[in-house]
Amino acid sequence: MIKKSINFPKLNNKKVFLSFLIAALLFSCRSGDSNRKNNILSENIYFDYSITAEEGDDNLTIKLQYREDGENGYAITLTEPGKVEIDGELIPADSSRLSGTYYEIQKPIEGFSGKHKIVYTNNNGEKYSEEFDFSPVILLTHLKESVKRDSLVFDFEGLDTVDYMRVVLSDTSFLNYGINRLDTVRNGRLFIPRNELEKIATGPVKLEFIREIEKPLQNVTEAGGKLSLNYVLRREFFLTE
Repeated sequence: MIKKSINFPKLNNKKVFLSFLIAALLFSCRSGDSNRKNNILSENIYFDYSITAEEGDDNLTIKLQYREDGENGYAITLTEPGKVEIDGELIPADSSRLSGTYYEIQKPIEGFSGKHKIVYTNNNGEKYSEEFDFSPVILLTHLKESVKRDSLVFDFEGLDTVDYMRVVLSDTSFLNYGINRLDTVRNGRLFIPRNELEKIATGPVKLEFIREIEKPLQNVTEAGGKLSLNYVLRREFFLTE
């Protein structure tokens, strides 16, 4: 009797190794996510709060993240009883590939002035509350369509007696860097001297005022936290000689 031999297909060792490696990585990631949720120490959570608003928009955006092991750590997802609230309203969770889990809500700028409270409840039911003040910034100075190359004075409402504003002034020539600096605003007034305008070409000009506030949070874990607040105002005009 003639025995027939069975020819099994040859296995590509590289493909087998890669398949095994991918499976191991997937298992490791899932296991890591599970362990991360279960083993996070409450005192290792860094609080990252940001509030952004822009003149002309109806709403401002409040975005809150809680990071494991510091400011650049992994953004965690809260599980019950964990939650985040602002003024008693629950903030829903969302996520993206780049930033991870975040808690975001939009609020009408009109009527939002004043004090507000964010309450964070961790997965163990411990609460941390933080209060902040919000006031919209109003540019009182009216800019004409054409502005002569001379010292410029701007008056604002909604700032502290001594405050800070980033000034970004650029033309459309793309041949220079324009103006981009943090300036002191005293009693609501800000100056741009004539000599600085020499950096700007005659013609269409874009102007931005950005109020940038960053301060440490008070009632947080040992890992710390910060609150960033940005309010943007934009104007355009034609610079003439």
